[in-house]
Amino acid sequence: MGRRGGGPMIAPALSVAGVSHAYGTRKALDDVTLTVEQGQFTALLGLNGAGKTTLLSLVTRLFDTRTGSISVLGNRIDRDPGAALRQLGVVFQARTLDLDLSVKDNLLFHAALHGIGGREARQRMLQVLEDVSLANRKGDKARLLSGGQMRRVEIARALLHRPRLLVLDEPTVGLDVESKLAIVTHVRTLVRQHGVAVLWTTHLLDEIEPSDNVVILHQGKRMAAGLLSDVVAQTGANSLRGAFASLTGSRDAPA
Repeated sequence: MGRRGGGPMIAPALSVAGVSHAYGTRKALDDVTLTVEQGQFTALLGLNGAGKTTLLSLVTRLFDTRTGSISVLGNRIDRDPGAALRQLGVVFQARTLDLDLSVKDNLLFHAALHGIGGREARQRMLQVLEDVSLANRKGDKARLLSGGQMRRVEIARALLHRPRLLVLDEPTVGLDVESKLAIVTHVRTLVRQHGVAVLWTTHLLDEIEPSDNVVILHQGKRMAAGLLSDVVAQTGANSLRGAFASLTGSRDAPA
């Protein structure tokens, strides 16, 4: 836990401690530990197959945690999943909108799942759509949106219940450059202006800024974690690409 201004200890937005996970005999995660502090943007960087999606599946409780522990705002996922998941917003890599429902109804259905109904749900729906500049599309079926617009609706939906932690699994995959930039910019604005903590998984170096915290995951193991500049300096490299290659011994490198 962190301490601010000499005050009381504050629970991290996300704490992953000693987590391992296997699919049969193949170990996908091996004793992974990481922390995302409140109001912080943390990039989880790794090549395809590094274990990023498996880790997010554990954080979101799609998979049960068998080894180690995961907590959201101090609430253990395995012991008090309701309290943990209420603080968590999720954007999966695969599209999850109901294409035959309108944008509005996709969001209102999500609100109902969180026990938000009536006028409050409609007010929140309009506000989050305004935030992603899609209020004028609320009556359109989701299938009529572009890929970037669908992703923005998914981010709006994930924020509808006002979580304090947002996790996104490769959210810009398959998007054009303009849509990708708009989504990265919007999520960073959430961190700056609203104090939302973000765990952003990616294999793209250009989505990571010098002020970010970064966790490098390779073949299921955490290789490094910390401020990007510190991670680079510790390896003696002069760039994140060089640090990644040094830490993983991989000839492949993130794009």
